[in-house]
Amino acid sequence: MNLKSSTKTDVNMTELVVEIDAESFEKALEAAYQRQKKNISMPGFRKGKVPRKLCERTYGENVFYEDAINAALNFELPAVIIEAGLEVVDTPKVEVTSADRENGVSLKVVCVTKPEINITDYKGIEAPRAEKEVTDEDVDQQIQMLRQRNARMVSVEDRAAEMGDEVNLDFEGFFGDEAFEGGKGENYQLKLGSGQFIPGFEEQVAGHKIGEDFDVTVSFPEDYQMEDYAGKEAVFKCKINSISREELPELNDDFAKEASAEVDTVDELKAEIRKNLEKSAAESATRSFENTVIEKLIDKVEDPIPHCMFEQRANSLMNQFANQLKQQGVSMELYLQYTGMDQDSLKATYLDRAEGEVKLRLALEKIAELEGLTATHEDVDKEIAKIAEMYHMDEKEVRENMPLNALSQDIVVNKAIELIKANAVAEPVEAEEEKKPAKKATKKAAAKKEEET
Repeated sequence: MNLKSSTKTDVNMTELVVEIDAESFEKALEAAYQRQKKNISMPGFRKGKVPRKLCERTYGENVFYEDAINAALNFELPAVIIEAGLEVVDTPKVEVTSADRENGVSLKVVCVTKPEINITDYKGIEAPRAEKEVTDEDVDQQIQMLRQRNARMVSVEDRAAEMGDEVNLDFEGFFGDEAFEGGKGENYQLKLGSGQFIPGFEEQVAGHKIGEDFDVTVSFPEDYQMEDYAGKEAVFKCKINSISREELPELNDDFAKEASAEVDTVDELKAEIRKNLEKSAAESATRSFENTVIEKLIDKVEDPIPHCMFEQRANSLMNQFANQLKQQGVSMELYLQYTGMDQDSLKATYLDRAEGEVKLRLALEKIAELEGLTATHEDVDKEIAKIAEMYHMDEKEVRENMPLNALSQDIVVNKAIELIKANAVAEPVEAEEEKKPAKKATKKAAAKKEEET
């Protein structure tokens, strides 16, 4: 297979003219016959023993053309593409322009190529950084959550049920005088205010005492999942068997010691909680800042990118999601049925994310090139060790199964990300807010100028 010409026909599009000479084509035809002959039968010949010439005379001389050309493309086209210096991002489209035994085969191969990204001003990207100040109220909320996690349930017998109580309940639902399926429960544990039941149900249970028989009247929501029940009014005949309330542990030094092995007093517990909240707030602020920096980097990518790259990334994300569902024992078909979606609508939800990820990857690869970033042997060894530890594998096994070129490229891209983050500039939130009115004013001025013209 010989490359005759390479012509850039459009942005990210190159057309190759490729030829298979007559001698090579004849060898490919013979190979195609040898592959197919075991399945060929004709009267007077045993299966697999029909001569090639008889096959061509019977079915046409081009009977083996398609198989021969496809085999040649599979084996030789990748080398031709490399010879042309192309990095393709989609399956090339091949058109046979001529084919015969005397002259061989001429092909037109249309290749979608990886886009060349132009990116500048990637150092010093400005983004707001707002770190939440931890207040005494925040600390008190955490203390309250700790107390609630360590709460115990205490029986209540001297009063009616209140919102926030847990009741043991018998109930049966009726449409008119007829009980409906799924509307009956015995010794059901229900926390009033949890929202487990139809809106209005739990509020009507509150106010009733142990042993009391009472009715609860509610209407099923219009969008209720069981269509036969949607919008219908139902009466539940109820009886409370027991009532329990949550009793929080006393906030004292003993509680502090139980809550954390690192403290002895309530004040020390509060100080520890404050420290953890401040650490969490700082990490959250950093993540938000870095995410905004990355978003601004993506916005700098304005070069045309083949849509097939977004499609491929969206497909990859969908496959990852399908694997996650499978691990949870749910098939993609069942998920789509449950959500009322199909493959196309699900894919559409991934396309925006896919576009951002593709643009980011291309930008980072270009930055790595501009900055001369590389993956050293030490970098690769560390990454392999990390992967081996994560998946409980032997490092040798990782090396044998991991494409090292792709691993090296990922390392380089990660270095580019760290470079961008390290050179980003954090702005006070006030500075970012001050810019917004200016932008609006600029838009108004531009609109006014357009009206005047």
